[in-house]
Parts: sequence; structure tokens; C-alpha cells
Amino acid sequence: MTVLNATPISLKCKVCGGDIINDYLAGISACANCGNRWSITDVIPDYGKYSRIIANITKANDMVESSNKAGSANEARLLFKTAIMDCVKFNDPVSADLVRICEEGQKRAELHAIYIKGKTYYEKKSYSSAIHELTRVKGYRDADAMVEICKEELEKQRKKQLPWAIIFSFILPAIVSLFFREKCGWPWAVCIILFLAGSAGLGYILYRGGIPSIIIKIVSFLCAAPLITYAVLAYIFHVPVVMAVIIAIGAPIALFVLIAVLSERKDK
Repeated sequence: MTVLNATPISLKCKVCGGDIINDYLAGISACANCGNRWSITDVIPDYGKYSRIIANITKANDMVESSNKAGSANEARLLFKTAIMDCVKFNDPVSADLVRICEEGQKRAELHAIYIKGKTYYEKKSYSSAIHELTRVKGYRDADAMVEICKEELEKQRKKQLPWAIIFSFILPAIVSLFFREKCGWPWAVCIILFLAGSAGLGYILYRGGIPSIIIKIVSFLCAAPLITYAVLAYIFHVPVVMAVIIAIGAPIALFVLIAVLSERKDK
């Protein structure tokens, strides 16, 4: 906060003795008690020397109120900061009032920037990111309403993705359970319990969504083909464990390399 060696201006109405409220941006002074109004130049004769500061404040306020771009909110903050720096040069009661207006404007501009960022995520249907941003500006414009809509849409998405969440939740626990069964000789009952517990935990993470969910899906997808290949070789064709593992890992890699080579030759 900028500190001036001056207190905010305090004037009294000549009619009733009430406090005079100055609207620096509208150029009007009014009595808070009797309601009499005057041009602010009648109350503050040298009001004109603050014209550059007031112009910057007005422009910044317009940006915050009317613009839907985060860049405009940032520009508004810069204008408020410039106006504060100009106020320091005067260091008088009027400039102290103007600094207070600017500091309040900076806070509104910051809220507006966050709101615009959240609204952009909302319009792009990135609901998790929208909720994260908009909850930081609760009560600002229609932020609360958008948060509720985002939560409803997220729940709809989760229900649609539930079958895939169930499928992906099986893969990694199955690999871990088979590893302990084959390498450590754990009983099938223990391995099944481990599999079910792991599937339940991963299923919940996948249902909730977010970055952990994406990572689990990618890893599960990459492991799916080797897991299926290993299960078929080891438990249906009774191929030795080591050989089944080598084939399960090597076959998808070899297939990928083959496809890449054939595609390259085709392009030539």
C-alpha cells in the first residue's frame, strides 16, 4: 500500500454542517446530510491539476467493467498503479483520496482477471480448471452460478466415463497381483483381495478425474496389451513365466516398430 503524508480530505457543508462527499470521477460534490450538490471545482478550486490521474482511473474502471479479456484487467491494474505514482507527487488530501480509490480499483481488477480466466475455462468446457479459478472470486458477478454449472457438468462427464474408469481400474492392480503371485508365491486369495482393493482405489481416482486420472489411464493403456498377452500365454498356453513376460513386452514393441518402418517406406 502506498503511504502519503496526508490524510483524506474532510469538508463540511456550509448549509447544514454535514460531511461533503466528493465524487472525483463524476466531478460532483454532495452533502451526505442535506443532499445539496455542487460542481467539485467549487469545493476544490485546483481540481483540474488531478485531471490526468482521474482520466487514468476512469479508463481503468471502464476496462474492468466492460472488458472480457484478462489482458484488459492487467492493463487496468497498470493504469491504477500509474495513477498512484502520480498521486505521490502531490502528497495532499485529495491525492490521498485518489490513492484509496486506486487501491480499491486494483483489487477489483485482480478479481476481474481471475474471473475472466475462470470464465474462459468455462467456455472451453474445462470445468475442473474453471471451478479452481472461479472459487477464488466467490460472489463476483456470476462466478458462483458458473461454479454450480461446472459441478453439474463434471458429474455428467464422470457418469459417462464410469465404464472406462472401471476398465482402466483393473489393469494396474491385475499386474501387481500377478507379480506377487508369480514372483513371491502369494496365495490366490490374497492376490484377489489385493486386486479388488487396488481396483477400488484406482476406480475412485479415475472417477474424480484430474491429472492423476490422466496418468493412470496412460500407464494402464500402455500396460494393457502386455498384460493380456502374458495372461493368454501363461494361463491358457502354459508358456513359462520368463518367456511369457519377454513375449508380452517384446511383441507390442516389435509390432510398433514394424508399423513405423512400413509407414516410412510407404511415404517414400
